[in-house]
Amino acid sequence: MYDEQQRPPDHGPLAGFTVGVTAARRAEELGALLQRRGASVLHAPALRIVQLADDSELLAATKELIDQAPDVVVATTAIGFRGWIEAADGWGLGESLLARLREVELLARGPKVKGAVRAAGLTEDWSPSSESMAEVLDRLLEEGVEGRRVAVQLHGEPLPGFVEALREAGVEVVGVPVYRWMPPEDLSPVDRLLDATVGRGLDAVTFTSAPAAASLLSRAEERGLLPELLAALNHDVLPACVGPVTALPLQARGVDTVQPERFRLGPLVQLLCQELPGRARTLPIAGHRVEIRGHAVLVDGALRPVPPAGMSLLRALCRRPGWVVARAELLRALPGAGRDEHAVETAMARLRTALGTPKLIQTVVKRGYRLALDPGTESKYADG
Repeated sequence: MYDEQQRPPDHGPLAGFTVGVTAARRAEELGALLQRRGASVLHAPALRIVQLADDSELLAATKELIDQAPDVVVATTAIGFRGWIEAADGWGLGESLLARLREVELLARGPKVKGAVRAAGLTEDWSPSSESMAEVLDRLLEEGVEGRRVAVQLHGEPLPGFVEALREAGVEVVGVPVYRWMPPEDLSPVDRLLDATVGRGLDAVTFTSAPAAASLLSRAEERGLLPELLAALNHDVLPACVGPVTALPLQARGVDTVQPERFRLGPLVQLLCQELPGRARTLPIAGHRVEIRGHAVLVDGALRPVPPAGMSLLRALCRRPGWVVARAELLRALPGAGRDEHAVETAMARLRTALGTPKLIQTVVKRGYRLALDPGTESKYADG
């Protein structure tokens, strides 16, 4: 029997898994983090960002705040706040905006935003350690905000209930749209990601902004693939979101997501390093420890890439470990195989070669194939 301690793995924790990345911003950073841990990455930016300096809505909001001082300004993201100040500089309004921000009550949502505020030469009046907009809202409502004017730096993400709650409390809310999301000019990468998700060619899809999630859902709906996408995300493809706000469009469609405790890219990748291997099927076969991942198999800890047809056969065999699976059933599992059972024999030969241990799969003459499950373990895995 294989001893897991006899040699260290020569691959990362995400080896054998394929992860979709929908991010437009910091996509390269996220992709590099995933690849460094062994994952294959399919990148399809679901959005594009309108540059701040070209955004007439931000210019109009900036001029309005300079002309009519708000009582409170809420800064929500570090990159958005920095971008706002830089854009105002480009319009020749930088000093006027900073002067106005020095006069108002300035709230910063969390440590990163506080750092951006101070880098601009300003000092925040308050910042929650939790980075929670709910805590910011609680503070404003406790202060008593009826009749006050509050400017909220929007950042392409929905702020669920935040603006509505302020308006219900009698606040005049001024939105500051520091950048806007638009659909990508080239939709072909998004369509490839959708096809891969629906076809179970991905093991996980990552979302780092709510607009990206909403955009992917919208594109799926346009293509008539929304039911298939939701089924894939609910059963076979893990949707991983950087935080609860990002998850909202998916949750509104009944999709449960996983999220790290800290809303950052690093913890998101670490979460995948725990979740995906934990979802992999591990079986004792012919005296070997076999772990079945998305596009590869670990045999006694050694990574064995397997072609798609081989993975289809292996998954069909794994549904009932140790049971004989007929060639006709295996043929149905092969994508685009037609009616020729010879396709099963060809794909099976390639699968055995890829696994490097032919005895893992037994041929049962005139009946089909079965996994050579270790004696005494049949009952444990009888239900698949």
